[in-house]
Amino acid sequence: MSKFDDVVAKAAEQLKKVGVNADDNLLRAVAKSQGPSIYLPDASLVSCGDDKELKRVEDNFIVKKLGVTDQGAIKKALDGTCNKFKAINRKMRIAFYYVIVKELKKESVFS
Repeated sequence: MSKFDDVVAKAAEQLKKVGVNADDNLLRAVAKSQGPSIYLPDASLVSCGDDKELKRVEDNFIVKKLGVTDQGAIKKALDGTCNKFKAINRKMRIAFYYVIVKELKKESVFS
């Protein structure tokens, strides 16, 4: 198994832990969109307790990548995703972003 496949498999496992049955093609597309950062220990994780981190997620992924600018929708997606992952200490960015994509119904960005 390649390093990429290993990271995607771990993200799929984490998604199952939070009750999400991931579409493998979409999960792989989200992972590819993150480039080599998915292999870096710090960059590959998201902290819901860090407001600066959540702002980076909003600016760099939700607004720039997904094209969503509605602050109400952004807040709802971030709050809902953080809530879904509250029992997970080390939230994988790929899994976190996957849930945001689904919450905002932006799968078409990756197809």
